[in-house]
Amino acid sequence: MSVSATTTKPRGAALPREIWVLVGASFLIAIGYGIVGPALPSYATSFDVGVTAASVVVSAFAFVRLLFAPMSGRLVTRFGERPIYLWGVSIVAVGTLACAAATDYWQLLLFRSASGVGSTMFTVSAIGLLIRISPPEARGRASSLWGSSFLLGGIAGPVVGSALVTVSLRMPFLVYGIALVLTTLLVWWQLRHSELVARPREEDAPELTFRRAIRHPSYRAALASNLANGWVVFGVRMSLLPLFVTAVLARDEAFTGIALAVFAAVNALALLFVGKLTDKRGRKPPALAGLALLAVGVVGIGFVSDPWLFLVAVSVAGLGAGALNPAQNAAVADVLGSKARGGSVLAGFQMAADVGAVVGPLVAGAVAERWSYAAAFGLTGAVAVVALLLWFGARETLPAEK
Repeated sequence: MSVSATTTKPRGAALPREIWVLVGASFLIAIGYGIVGPALPSYATSFDVGVTAASVVVSAFAFVRLLFAPMSGRLVTRFGERPIYLWGVSIVAVGTLACAAATDYWQLLLFRSASGVGSTMFTVSAIGLLIRISPPEARGRASSLWGSSFLLGGIAGPVVGSALVTVSLRMPFLVYGIALVLTTLLVWWQLRHSELVARPREEDAPELTFRRAIRHPSYRAALASNLANGWVVFGVRMSLLPLFVTAVLARDEAFTGIALAVFAAVNALALLFVGKLTDKRGRKPPALAGLALLAVGVVGIGFVSDPWLFLVAVSVAGLGAGALNPAQNAAVADVLGSKARGGSVLAGFQMAADVGAVVGPLVAGAVAERWSYAAAFGLTGAVAVVALLLWFGARETLPAEK
């Protein structure tokens, strides 16, 4: 197993058109996530079930994503990224439209869970496509664009979703389902004749297994940092931070919205600049800086009582998350290389974030309830510190420039 070969292309080379297609599709998909987000809990309770049952519908999507990720990796290895990507988006489209037509709680739970299967299929395959079609000297920029598109879509989605909820609780699912159908057709049309995204011939496409990849210290570090990223960004930020605002800062939901918007804005700003730095200076320095800032930010959140200092800590954490993502994604791409088939490697990387997103809120919430919010955010910071230590022992994977 080796890092991908050196390149003669200059830093800053133009990105292929296919990457922009994937970035645009990512933005549309992320908007859809945000559109259904405000409606899902209320839609579930409209079937005369309690809060616990409504929460199960919300968490079922993430649980099924985590459960099906290994199978998605094998499917990508067996059939290639493009068909699995299109099938994945199509499954989410059908599942979302079925949610809009559900007449019973169990139907909603089933269709939402099925959407989780499609979600992990197109996520793993999309990452694989980005790795394979991104020039090695531009992987950081490609990852930044991908992350920024998903982030911006996630910001815009809830605004649209809140407006659609006033029409009907089913309307967000109907709109999102239709949008996914159109996205699937758009991606198929744009990539149907692309030789760049076509699967390499079998003899030119060796398989990199998860067992072999995990021997690489940079891949192990990326797994740890992605778990920390999922724990903080997708887990604790969405679950514990709003509770902290009301319980400790004694502020309302509007201030929570401001804090989440600040995190997202700083995160997006970092993504815009760190990608180029990752391609120029290497993957390791931004990863180390990102994890350090993430740890300092989340620990700081738990120890402040002033709203302005709280926003400063949130900004530091957002900056750290934005600096980390392009670096760790590019490092995984370097380990895998442009030609290797590594569905299990990509699935393992994605699963690390999903594990963090599922386990983080449960563990941190229990710690906060048992001891304090400061202890919960301190534990969250410790998770980032563990990843930081692994990155210190990782090797630089940026291909050398001739």
